[in-house]
Amino acid sequence: MKRAVLIAALLASTSIHAAPPAGQDAVAGAQVRVDVGGRKLNLYCTGKGSPTVLFEADTGRAGWDWSAVLPEVAQRTRACVYDRAGFGASDPIVRAATVANASKDLNFLIKNARMEDPFVLVGAGYGAMVAQHFALRSRGANVSGLVLVDAMHEDALPADRGARLNAVVACLNAAEQGKPGAGCSYPASSLNGEIGPALAAAQAAQTNKVTYWRARASELDSLEISADQLRKARKPFGEIKVAEVKQAEPAAVIAAVLALLGQ
Repeated sequence: MKRAVLIAALLASTSIHAAPPAGQDAVAGAQVRVDVGGRKLNLYCTGKGSPTVLFEADTGRAGWDWSAVLPEVAQRTRACVYDRAGFGASDPIVRAATVANASKDLNFLIKNARMEDPFVLVGAGYGAMVAQHFALRSRGANVSGLVLVDAMHEDALPADRGARLNAVVACLNAAEQGKPGAGCSYPASSLNGEIGPALAAAQAAQTNKVTYWRARASELDSLEISADQLRKARKPFGEIKVAEVKQAEPAAVIAAVLALLGQ
């Protein structure tokens, strides 16, 4: 009897631990698809207040990577995630997936979705490059803060980018042949916390799409171009507040965002 009670307790504690973040299912599928010039990007916003905190995912990833951070920030202010072209529920890429092109798409997204500034942009890895380029080159969008999470730097690109590109191209070839490739799964993220059934299914479906691997390959293949674009845009941030987070962990990111918001 005692053993049965113990097993039941362990199962209960395991199910509690494995519960995904609240609201994760909402970011696992299409929400508001916003026109960005003949194409549409998927956008999801929650919470109320100002500034608007907008999250930018790392390379090869969709906005759902922020599912553990989004609800916490949304308790304090407006918080939004979106999918870059080719990822999540957004339309495929139609041009090279560079930082500058992502920045242009983001500008269209903000304008056409009638999002209210000021904005605090939170970018992880490659997404930090996109966020910085947008903050430095955007016209008409008031960016008041940047949170750079384990940021990729234009003068220190990943040394293994060539090997990563080769692996992604192999997965692209496999997807084009309709044969799932070995090791061609959606990459795990320390930002996401536990993955619920809806998000797990969305990630699995993502890796079956040729358009996903094409976008992922293009981002990696265009890294040197993207680095040069950010390098040319680089200048002092002026009044924009900047916080750097070395660890891509939900608690660390949430703390940095709230500190920048003055909460």
